[in-house]
Amino acid sequence: MVLPDIFDAGEFGLGLSAVELEPFTDCPANAVFFDGFYAGQDGLPVKIPNVVCVFEKYAGGVAWRHTELEIPGEDIREVRRDVSLVIRMVSMVGNYDYIFDWEFKTSGSIKFKVGLTGILEGKSTMYTHTKDIKEDIFGTLVAPNTVAVNHDHFLTYYLDLDIDGQQNSFLKAKLKKKKNHRDTPRKSYWTVVKETAKTELDARLRLMEPAEYLIVNQNKETEVGNQVGYRLIPGPDAPPLLAADDYPQIRGVLSAYNIWVTPYNRSEIWAGGLYSDRSRGDDTLEVWTDRNRDIYNMDIVLWHTIGFHHNAVQEEFPIMPTLTGGFELRPANFFDRNPILLMRAPEAVKVPPPCNATVP
Repeated sequence: MVLPDIFDAGEFGLGLSAVELEPFTDCPANAVFFDGFYAGQDGLPVKIPNVVCVFEKYAGGVAWRHTELEIPGEDIREVRRDVSLVIRMVSMVGNYDYIFDWEFKTSGSIKFKVGLTGILEGKSTMYTHTKDIKEDIFGTLVAPNTVAVNHDHFLTYYLDLDIDGQQNSFLKAKLKKKKNHRDTPRKSYWTVVKETAKTELDARLRLMEPAEYLIVNQNKETEVGNQVGYRLIPGPDAPPLLAADDYPQIRGVLSAYNIWVTPYNRSEIWAGGLYSDRSRGDDTLEVWTDRNRDIYNMDIVLWHTIGFHHNAVQEEFPIMPTLTGGFELRPANFFDRNPILLMRAPEAVKVPPPCNATVP
């Protein structure tokens, strides 16, 4: 899998904005740090020290557990700790700092988290109290004469998933309510109706209905016949609030859908075009997918857009406490059974007896 433009300072789009990480604060004491490089405006490599950190994380989570109470005279309880590997990088874009985490779990899941923090974008105003405001100030009065303006954050991730090979398909598993016509007290139930996208426009969607979204290899099966795959557990949805013909939306059309799927093309890397800040909307993810190319049973790329509409509050002024969101790529019949079933339980740590010595 190719990580999106947040992992390596030298290869991905946020390298110019990447910043050095602070040991013990940006990353825990057990972290290992790596330097990164990006191409400067003169083409020469520029080094950023300690730009990526890697560490093992255990924060008290549970990987799996079960308590068995149905066997008379037996008290059976098994619990395993949830330990994962985290790769972290921070980029400063304007007034915001973005904290990017890739978390690799022993279960085979890959979780992504982004943290938003930094200084709110503000503007001056003549108002010192909300009772005096008689017009739309396009934000929140967070201090006398200071408005934090309304704004959006959209991040699109390029996920080149090769599930047990390159011949993959995008599958939408809709969760449907069904009426029960049998002679039972139950009046309804729900079932799964699977739809395989054949073209790009089939796959373009917003998260509007109960469904699961999968990349599967329809040529490979588990022992009992399920197609091997990975499921996307989507991140936060923020439908665009701008008019479709407004120039920021034309440039940021990647926010129009949460999920896009394209055939792999090495020239199609940047969802907003190569020069997104100068874009006229002629080289974007929407332009590519409007070709409606075939995406069935072939090498495909999943693009996932997550978003945040931000109407600021006073607690976020002047420095915003970190707001987080993210998504997960979770195995879906990729393994024949729970891959961490045989994980060992942690050994008990012997705590030394308390010291009863007194200090004179």
